[in-house]
Order: sequence, then C-alpha cells, then structure tokens
Amino acid sequence: MLKKAFIRPRLPKPPTDGEGKLIGNRILLSLTSEECKKAVSKLEFVRLKLHHVLYEAGEIIKSGYFINSGLMSVLAVQPDGKSVEVGLIGREGFVGSPLLVGFRSSPTRVVTQGDGTAYRCSAEVLEQLIQQCPELGKQLHRFAHRLAMQTTQIAACNRLHDVEERLARWILMSQDRIQSDHLPLTQEFLGQMLGTRRSSVTVSAGILQKAGLISHTRGSVTILNRQKLEAAACDCYEIVQRQLRDWEIETAKPL
Repeated sequence: MLKKAFIRPRLPKPPTDGEGKLIGNRILLSLTSEECKKAVSKLEFVRLKLHHVLYEAGEIIKSGYFINSGLMSVLAVQPDGKSVEVGLIGREGFVGSPLLVGFRSSPTRVVTQGDGTAYRCSAEVLEQLIQQCPELGKQLHRFAHRLAMQTTQIAACNRLHDVEERLARWILMSQDRIQSDHLPLTQEFLGQMLGTRRSSVTVSAGILQKAGLISHTRGSVTILNRQKLEAAACDCYEIVQRQLRDWEIETAKPL
C-alpha cells in the first residue's frame, strides 16, 4: 500500500513593498492589504544612521517616518543644551505625530540610537494618505496616544526613581523595540538619555552586571537575564506595559 507523500503547507509570505523589501512597521502591517499597498506606494524607503537627528526641537517637521527597524529617542531639550529622553519609538510607531493635527514644528529632538530603516513621507503626502486611508489615520492617532502615555510615565520616572531602576527600565524598553539581547550603546549616550552623569550610569550598570542581569562593555549592553532585569526596574515599565495591554484588549472588543 502506497503511503501518501507529506506535503508541507505553504507559509504566507511576509509583506513586502514594491521593491521587495520587508515591511516591519506595525502600523503599516495592521492595515488591510489594500490600504497597506496604497500607503507604501507613496512612501520612500530610507536608511538611518547612528545618532542621525530626524528633528531638532523648534525646527519645522518636513517629513514623517514609519520606523521599520532600529530605535529612535525623543528628547526634551533645555535652553542650556542639556537634554533628557522622554520617549522611545521603534517599529511599532511613527515619528512626526504633530503632523497628524496640523502642527508643523517639533517640540522635541528625535535622534536614532542605532542604524535602522524607515518609510518616509512628506507632510503633504501624509495628509493625503490619512484622507484616503481611514484605518491608517485611526492607527496613527492611537499610536500618538500611546506615545503620550509613555512620555508622561517617563517624565515621572525621571523625577521619582534612582538611576539603577531607570537604567533597567530603559534597557527593557529598548529591547522591546529592537528585539535583540544586544544593544549597541555607550555609557556616555546612556547618561544623555537618562539625564544623569556618565559616572552614575557606570556605577548603576556595574551593579546590574554584578547581579548577573546584564553585561556591559565600552559600547554595548547585553541582556543576560530579562526576568531579573524586570524585577530590578522601577514600576514604570510595568505600568506602561499594563496600559498598552488594556488598550489592546479594548480595541479588540467589538462595539
């Protein structure tokens, strides 16, 4: 009796743009196939280099960016030049939220924390796409609220918690967006992100490393034990994650 040959089921192909590049941005991937194709056809694929400034605080926003890979820092900049991070954006999001409501200047500096990619569009093209693609507009506004919630919590975190807890929270948030245990970061850059002295970051990173949570060298941080790192982080990480989960559940419920 002949045995039937096993036929391996075909897996769906990952979504790609017109040039065959993989689409990683979750806002674009959340759209219907028709809306996604329409939107991507109007976007320009760009590569972003480490420490590239997308916007400077107070400058005109010429383009919006659907982040495809990499990590962007949103920084509040003071008149004396000092800055502190108030937001993180990865492939879950969009850089240029003021454009959604007609504002054209940036209240913050946005800088890349590593090499990445994005789909870019002008302010005019974004306005047209929102009119033509209602689901895109809804998803962009939802992300803007997620970012605002994150920014509020990070502002509280920067005021209330010590450097060690904030560093653990920051590493977790970065890993969530980069999807890698290895983060290419210098202690000087971490100090700028956390709004503290480099020496304070060195001490805090040393404590986390001695506890076996991370390994850090001069230019990189590697996560060794995420579960313990979550326990070492302040409550702000879980507060943000819980709210994101609640909103996910709420939007999944039928009206």
